[in-house]
Amino acid sequence: MQATARAQPNIALVKYWGKRDTVRNLPAVGSISITLHDLYTQMQVEFDASLDADRLTVNGEQDDGMLPRISHCLDLVAGPQRERASVTSTCNFPVAAGLASSASAFAATACAAAAAAGIETSTSELANLAGRASGSAARSLYGGFAELKNAGDAVEVETIEDPAAWPLRVVIAITKAGPKAVSSGEAMERSRKTSPFYARWVEEQPADLDEARAAIASRDFERLAAIAEHNCLKMHSVMWASRPPIVYWNSATLDCMSAVRELRARGHAVFFTIDAGPQVKAVCLPQAEAAVIEALRGTAGVETIMTSGLGDGAAVVSVT
Repeated sequence: MQATARAQPNIALVKYWGKRDTVRNLPAVGSISITLHDLYTQMQVEFDASLDADRLTVNGEQDDGMLPRISHCLDLVAGPQRERASVTSTCNFPVAAGLASSASAFAATACAAAAAAGIETSTSELANLAGRASGSAARSLYGGFAELKNAGDAVEVETIEDPAAWPLRVVIAITKAGPKAVSSGEAMERSRKTSPFYARWVEEQPADLDEARAAIASRDFERLAAIAEHNCLKMHSVMWASRPPIVYWNSATLDCMSAVRELRARGHAVFFTIDAGPQVKAVCLPQAEAAVIEALRGTAGVETIMTSGLGDGAAVVSVT
């Protein structure tokens, strides 16, 4: 009744922002992401009849704040009549800081819970269950370039390119490692209800998805760079125009964006993307990685640099 699974965070190139169904946690728009390799969350789930309540430990510390969402995910996978569970999470990158830690955590939780409960299920079914706990978690069940489609009453995700097909590199500039002040879920609802740009964001998303999909299929880095940065800045514009405004960036975030643009002007194949947090992800071709690391490491306010290639989807690593 114990299993451990590992999942990697995914970084959206065409973003998911907003929900069309908050009860089932269905996204308002489709999205395209890349699953990382070197960053991960590992979840151990043990169902235990002697427990009277679920328990969650994250990186060695009890976490009661995240526990209700983890319990909900366990209920979705194993059923509400399941035995209570002891859940242990380890993560090798900052949690709740705009690096998709929830995506990797809930993808791994769904995999581990199914294995611990002895439930045989498909990747698509697990993606649906993980996505109901965290919208972007569905994408972390899949590797490489993954597309989450906004259609029907269930989450539909597919890998559109394997990680080895176009081995991009990602350099992450951590500009503030602590948890963000406004959760992604809260920020999405505020944007949906108050931002004058939100409806236009939803309306334009299919065209952005078509553009990104074509760029990936043709391995056109410049084309992918243009649409990824455009889509990122549109999403943050929606947030900035919300009431009250949601601004995750800091001065180092802006300086990192400038550094990436300067690198590209000098001929390096790199672009930036930023999720709901202040961290900057610089996506580049392998030959540009050294220059990107040097530039971002030298940017004032950058606390640390992390790097990764593209990786596979979530997987069970042990069952006992």
